[in-house]
Amino acid sequence: MEAESCKDCKYYLPVDVFRGLCKLSKEKIGPDDPICGKALKIAKCKFCENYLSEKEYLGKCMGTTLAYPDMIAAKCADFKWNNQN
Repeated sequence: MEAESCKDCKYYLPVDVFRGLCKLSKEKIGPDDPICGKALKIAKCKFCENYLSEKEYLGKCMGTTLAYPDMIAAKCADFKWNNQN
């Protein structure tokens, strides 16, 4: 799964459910807006080798723990970038 929207970028700062700010350009953006050329993908469960999707918005980490695909995994000790990324 590739970073396709602003919510997958390290520089996206959510303000509420519908809007956010780009930390680089300081512009108002939406979470589902297309990414720009300066985007840096942030570590999320959906980009991890240990994540297995079971439903559209739910999966399991290492086959045991429930996890959401958009959950931030920056401090997860078991996070490993998926080979597709």
